[in-house]
Amino acid sequence: MTEARYRGRFAPTPSGPLHFGSLVAALGSYLDARSQNGTWLLRIEDVDPPRNAPGASDAIQRTLEAYGFEWDEPVLYQSQRGKAYEAALDLLRRQGRVYPCSCTRKQLAEAAHRGIDGPVYPGTCRNRPVPSQPAALRLRVPEARIAFVDRQQGRVACAIASECGDFVLQRADGVYAYHLAVVVDDAEQGINHIVRGADLLTSTPRHIVLQTLLGLPTPDYLHLPVVLDAHGNKLSKQTLAAPLNNSAALPGLVQAAAFLGMHGDPWPQSLSEFWKWAVPAWSQRLIEPLRGRHPRAGSNPCKS
Repeated sequence: MTEARYRGRFAPTPSGPLHFGSLVAALGSYLDARSQNGTWLLRIEDVDPPRNAPGASDAIQRTLEAYGFEWDEPVLYQSQRGKAYEAALDLLRRQGRVYPCSCTRKQLAEAAHRGIDGPVYPGTCRNRPVPSQPAALRLRVPEARIAFVDRQQGRVACAIASECGDFVLQRADGVYAYHLAVVVDDAEQGINHIVRGADLLTSTPRHIVLQTLLGLPTPDYLHLPVVLDAHGNKLSKQTLAAPLNNSAALPGLVQAAAFLGMHGDPWPQSLSEFWKWAVPAWSQRLIEPLRGRHPRAGSNPCKS
């Protein structure tokens, strides 16, 4: 049986302009796809309307074009995918895996215990009557240990019930959760390789649970080290990370390549030279030394 052709993606949230951390993730995913003669897609994860900044989606695409990224198929927008998410939710309902949760944030804070990436919901509403008011919908997770091998982080394992808990699939206001949307969209687009930041490593066990319950394939994962600011926090729009400069694409790409452990001798002197050099130069072994550079970015937060 022949191996399926590589299909990867970059999936930014349009909550603001791209920053250097976004560029690192985009570059890693792009080079991993192109170095294997694969397909690279762009998906705009605008499933959460309150987070979407006006004009950000178009600005993201203009920035990627200015830096020389080329995607192979039309852009997919999560805001247009509600029917697909509802169909997946219905399937989980028929399996008895979905229940409403009316707990307030205060109640959650008081009852939850600490998990791998935040409070773990204790299952308060699992067996309660259906509330009359709008409620969030949670996944009743199985008592299972989820394990996978990440190409960068190594073996990752998580006792999903005790370390993650029942997680939200749809908020009380009707907005579908990231975890559900990303799993459905990756399957719809045939994504079989996911390259993204290590800040999403702890989300992967949740995604694998959903993939299993929905009968969807599990992609190959590679979680890149996360760019941190001077205070040790993840570089992000929330921490006021500087937006990328569309007029300084080459310096930004060189800096991102250096962060990923690539070495120019000398560095390319033009944008076209950079892309001719970068694709054949990309190799997984080059980013191995980055493991542990930033403990919060490179270490394995899940138990093995």
